[in-house]
Amino acid sequence: MIVGVPKEIKNKENRVGMVVAGVRALSQAGHKVLIQHNAGMGVGISDDDYRKAGATIIETAKEVYDKSDMIVKVKEPLPEEYALLRENQILYTYLHLAADERLTKALMERKIVGIAYETIQPADGSLPLLAPMSAVAGRMATQIGATYLQHDHGGKGMLLGGVTGVDRASVVVLGGGVVGINSAKMAVGLGAKVTILDVNVHRLDYLSDIFGNEITTLYSNSEQIEKAVTSADLVIGAILVPGAKAPKLVTREMVSRMQPGSVIIDVAVDQGGSVETCRPTSHEHPTYTVDGVIHYAVPNMPGAVPRTSTYALTNVTLKYALMLANLGWKQAVSKDEALLKGVNILNGKVAYKQVADDLGLPYEAVRV
Repeated sequence: MIVGVPKEIKNKENRVGMVVAGVRALSQAGHKVLIQHNAGMGVGISDDDYRKAGATIIETAKEVYDKSDMIVKVKEPLPEEYALLRENQILYTYLHLAADERLTKALMERKIVGIAYETIQPADGSLPLLAPMSAVAGRMATQIGATYLQHDHGGKGMLLGGVTGVDRASVVVLGGGVVGINSAKMAVGLGAKVTILDVNVHRLDYLSDIFGNEITTLYSNSEQIEKAVTSADLVIGAILVPGAKAPKLVTREMVSRMQPGSVIIDVAVDQGGSVETCRPTSHEHPTYTVDGVIHYAVPNMPGAVPRTSTYALTNVTLKYALMLANLGWKQAVSKDEALLKGVNILNGKVAYKQVADDLGLPYEAVRV
């Protein structure tokens, strides 16, 4: 199979879909790998590094798409990339379709085989290709929140952990999954007062066992969310429903009651966001203010730390890339239930039910 890796073009997105080890593994398995010129520069991988591993360097994205049977990316295609995709081509990347009807319909029209990292799910319910980026985003959320609480960044002028004789900042984390636990680790480490809300009581038990009295756990309902959010200095939205739009848990009215200079980091923005006042921003223009509250809602947060993010991501994506290349997508998904759940678009139809339901589009299950 010919596997193509184009350069990412999303704002300030310096990650790349494959590292040198991936090129070497695919090449040794008998596949041809095409890398767009300078695709790896953001993570310190040169064209020459790729060549030594067996890749062919291609000058333009169009040529990469034209010649490849499978495209391996990090982020979803942008509108200027839609026309580059062709029928029956495998697109293996993050898609986050439930929050993007335009992209979904474009991929349907192109009749590609759309396999989304974020919905590949083994029987244990984990999301192994989403987890490393969730960990990065969770840790970043606390760092970023601490920065924007500074007065020179528009915040109320609080140090997250306070100092002797001065109160600490209150950090509220909505969701106790991978993003939430990593946000909490960082916030606890910096000395903040941390509250985690979740609807899964078993998860709350687990978090209590890990953190002990260093955090407060609350069952997530509208009353508890309102009480926690309106008194918080930093709110981190860490909600995930696999493949689906994030529920809007924080209302505009709650935001209006937060103190001016407070900060909201909505990590769930790539799935539509869990805060009613949030809208996608970019690394170039990451924040805006509503009712005096700073909102940070960059959909590709891990793109700001591309070296860490790329290596963490490709550690888990390569396994399935090899499977798809070695077997072809039909045989690969028939042999692996987790990979089967990754198929979101097929034969011009939506093949992942939650995406179809959220967008009001017809659903057609994968048949192999």
